[in-house]
Amino acid sequence: MASVGIFVGSSSGVTQAVAEQLEAFFEDAELINMEEDYDDLDQFDEFDTLLVGSSTWGQGDPQRDWVDPLYEMENEEPDLGGKKVAFFGAGDQDTHGEEFVSALGKMKEIFSALGADTEYGYWPTEGYDYKFSAAEKDGKFCGLAIDDVNQADLTASRVSAWADQLKGEMGLA
Repeated sequence: MASVGIFVGSSSGVTQAVAEQLEAFFEDAELINMEEDYDDLDQFDEFDTLLVGSSTWGQGDPQRDWVDPLYEMENEEPDLGGKKVAFFGAGDQDTHGEEFVSALGKMKEIFSALGADTEYGYWPTEGYDYKFSAAEKDGKFCGLAIDDVNQADLTASRVSAWADQLKGEMGLA
């Protein structure tokens, strides 16, 4: 079985809670909180599969614990070739619908540029009501979009369905 690292940055706890739910779906997955457990870019090398989580802030930016690692990635350009990567994150489509889960799209660009295979975990946009998202690619989100503010009742079923989807797409079943 491929090793799975779940890397998560979360300010309000929603994305962290999703990461913990995902950890339960993937046997032997390791959860790395970007504030508490992340050391350096070499940690990505420990895993074949990366599940990358971030809430969206400001003008569609990743959560603050991702700022330095993403800066390092862009400047040091580590080789992520061979890594399977999927993204997940929280946003508020009503109050911040102009940049709903846009951090996922920004992170996808960075990971893709470093050679990672980021074509996993695309999620339908149906059932969401937002103005714009940099995470929308070809009519789908480039990862799991969670809105625990307006659609908390859908979070658990979305996480479960996405985990099942990833197991099939990534061969993690």
